[in-house]
Amino acid sequence: MSSTPGGSLKRATVLMSGGIDSAACVRFLKKQSFDVEGIFVDYGQAARVREAEACTAVATYFGIEVHSFSVGGSAPSGAGEIVGRNSLLIGVALFATGGRTGLVSLGIHAGTPYYDCSRSFIHATARLVAEQTDGRVALYTPFADWSKADVYEFFLAERLPLGLTYSCEAGGSGPCGRCASCLDRLMLT
Repeated sequence: MSSTPGGSLKRATVLMSGGIDSAACVRFLKKQSFDVEGIFVDYGQAARVREAEACTAVATYFGIEVHSFSVGGSAPSGAGEIVGRNSLLIGVALFATGGRTGLVSLGIHAGTPYYDCSRSFIHATARLVAEQTDGRVALYTPFADWSKADVYEFFLAERLPLGLTYSCEAGGSGPCGRCASCLDRLMLT
C-alpha cells in the first residue's frame, strides 16, 4: 500500500535490484526510521551479476545487510516483462524472513504496463501477504502513485549516487540503450 503503515512495524525488508527505484525505496524507509535490510534474488535474469554488484554497492552505501537468494530451475530471462516476477520476489521475501513482523517493500512505481506493477496487483498481493502472516507483515510500495520521474527526482533530491545503481535488463557492462530500463533511465538523465 502507499500510505506508510504505522504502529510497531519498524522493520522493513526491501526487495532490491540494484536500480534507482530500490535504492530510493531504501532511503525513503530509512528516513522514516525503519530498520532496513535488503533481499536480492537471482531468478535467472540476464542482469543478475551486475544487479548483485549494484545491490552490494547500494547496501554498503546505506550500511544495511543484503541477503541473496537464488531460485533454480527457471529458464534464463532476458529483457522485457517477466510474468510473475514481483510475486516471486515477494514470496521469497516472506519465506526468507519467516513472516516476522514488519514490512516487505519494493520500488514499484506508476506508469509501467506490467500487471505486477499495477494497483490491482498491489492490493491483491497485500491482502495475501497479510493473510499468510496473520497481519504481521504488510506489503508496502511507497512509490505506487509516483511516476518514474518522481522517483528519480526523489533520488536526486536525496543526493544518492547514481553511479552505484545498475538499470539495464540485458546485463552488459554498460547500458544496452534498448530495454525498458535503459529507455527509462535515458529519459531521466
